[in-house]
Amino acid sequence: MELKPTLLFDGDCGFCRYWIARWRAVTGERVEYVPYQEAAEHLTEEAKEKFSRAVHLLEPDGQEFDAAEAVFRALAHAPGRGALLWWYQNVPGFAPISEAVYRLVASNRPFFSKATRLMFGASAKPPTFAIARWLFTRWVAVVFLVAFVSLWVQVDGLIGSHGILPARDYLGAMKRGFGPARYWAVPTLCWWRSSDAYLRYFCGAGAAAAALCALGVFQGPMLLACWALYLSLVAVGQEFLSFQWDILLLETGLLAAFLASWKPRDRLSRQSRPPAAPLWLLWWLLFRLMFESGAAKLASGDPAWRNFTALAYHYETQCLPTWIAWYAHRLPGWAQLASTAATLAIELVLPFLIFAPKRPRILAFAGLALLQVLIAATGNYCFFNLLALGLCVLLLDDETLRAALPKRWTPRYEAAVAPRRSRPRAAVAACLVGVILAVSADGLLSIFGESLPGVRPVAAMLQPLRSINRYGLFAVMTTVRNEIVIEGSDDGKSWKPYEFKWKPGDVRRKPAFVAPHQPRLDWQMWFAVLGSYQQNPWLIHTMARLLQNSKPVAALLAGNPFRDVPPVMMRAVVYRYRFTDAETRAKSGAWWQRELQGLYCPVISLRNAPPRESP
Repeated sequence: MELKPTLLFDGDCGFCRYWIARWRAVTGERVEYVPYQEAAEHLTEEAKEKFSRAVHLLEPDGQEFDAAEAVFRALAHAPGRGALLWWYQNVPGFAPISEAVYRLVASNRPFFSKATRLMFGASAKPPTFAIARWLFTRWVAVVFLVAFVSLWVQVDGLIGSHGILPARDYLGAMKRGFGPARYWAVPTLCWWRSSDAYLRYFCGAGAAAAALCALGVFQGPMLLACWALYLSLVAVGQEFLSFQWDILLLETGLLAAFLASWKPRDRLSRQSRPPAAPLWLLWWLLFRLMFESGAAKLASGDPAWRNFTALAYHYETQCLPTWIAWYAHRLPGWAQLASTAATLAIELVLPFLIFAPKRPRILAFAGLALLQVLIAATGNYCFFNLLALGLCVLLLDDETLRAALPKRWTPRYEAAVAPRRSRPRAAVAACLVGVILAVSADGLLSIFGESLPGVRPVAAMLQPLRSINRYGLFAVMTTVRNEIVIEGSDDGKSWKPYEFKWKPGDVRRKPAFVAPHQPRLDWQMWFAVLGSYQQNPWLIHTMARLLQNSKPVAALLAGNPFRDVPPVMMRAVVYRYRFTDAETRAKSGAWWQRELQGLYCPVISLRNAPPRESP
């Protein structure tokens, strides 16, 4: 019979029994766990004292190890669990620190026993995330489905041949500017075909792949297909697909493909434990998304964040507020201060609990999920909140989800252990993980003006894939709301406004819910007013298309005041918008009040391509 490593422990210690049960679940039958009391009658008093102070590992070759090293060596017998032993043997300072911590814990077992149960829960079994994986992969597929369908209904007007920024023209410019390097600089299937029909085809193919993934069919390949198709559209989408949630979806989707099942059909009752590397990388992504957003707010030096007044402006000045934002804007000053402080605390503190034991991790889920729900209630942020909530789901282990979800959704089963990878595959995976961690850590450090040596060239090389990103939402708070109104005229005296579908225009129109759909032209109009029209040439292209009576572009708007014959000239003016107070809204029904600020873009016409100043 083959001899096995044997770990001797104090069987009378409840703390020891808890952790032995946990380690046994990890190593399985590869290691024997024996209370030293079973051999107590054969031991001297000195030996009993030694075994009561620390665990001892007896290897089949006769070697003996104790304390922290014994634990690390025992765990290293399980596949993929040798990292701690490697650190112990190779990283300076790790071994003495580990042994010091072990001695501290061993000499205060009652305290750490209570702390263990408080942090990890009553069950000694290591957490598994099979149900979370099952939910998450489908969740990401639904977000992809939403993103593809949302773009599908706009793609002709945005980047079609008669759209605002035609993809065909953009690819032609890239071909002239980059030559053969264009295929990496602009990684897109549109190099093959970029006609309007194919742009719609890519959206439809992506939606179909997402639907199949949501149904559990070839999830891994379908998620990779979604990633490739969405990257193809983002790469040619220019300003209209340059939002943080677009790159967040690409990064999440790529990692989700390696977390997902690659079997023909994924069933909850046949789940295996998800591979550790993509699960931890997705936790790391959620950490970066939230912590970088909080850090960017403080690092920007914006006084609105530093004096906790940011949310006193946010509800009114955000891109597409909902009607709930009108009420949130009316909250008293102390509530705005408290909610701003709470936002910063959630983004800067709770992310560290993502890597903590079970109960702190559940606390992180609750706080981060609550923040996303509140953001979604007061503003239309497309599929961002839905995607962030999906990442939060991965923080919940199977035991927690079984307790929270209906029983028919969470059948009781033991998640099978994933098969061990071959050494070449494991080596490739380790290299990829190393690159992702290095590039993403460098992005995080860049917020503080620091960097990792030698990483920036690698990050620059991988940037076209948009799958290892830096985040930082609302780093600087906009304190006033200016809105661009596009107007057309036949005589230069009487001007008619073009009404958008979702952004503020008519002061009596109630702010509505449109998420998870993203009206991308409405969003770009909010960004345009932060700069000049010269900095936003796409706006000139929009006005030119309306002068040409382009149907795809006109379809992006709520109405066309020149439906039959296009106007002779166009201009853009700026209004200052503010929420009305309760009394004004009760009397007039207006949600907004506005005041003309002046001209944003001078009069243009098809006859005078260079814009001229309005008289």
